[in-house]
Amino acid sequence: MIVKYDFRIRTRNGAVVENLSISGRDELEAERKLRQIYQGCEILEAHRRQAALNGRGTVSYEDVMDLITASRA
Repeated sequence: MIVKYDFRIRTRNGAVVENLSISGRDELEAERKLRQIYQGCEILEAHRRQAALNGRGTVSYEDVMDLITASRA
């Protein structure tokens, strides 16, 4: 099962960004990836969620791309 973390952050220029979804083996890995993209951000909230399989028992294109991206990090 794919583990994703949803973040709400404040960027270094003060803009609030909601619903950022980042996959990771654990929250620390997801946070590390987030901070690589949004350097100097403040994490306001973080929530773990399980990415659900669609009704046919298969994964979506986005789920596959998340796996590929996660394996390269």
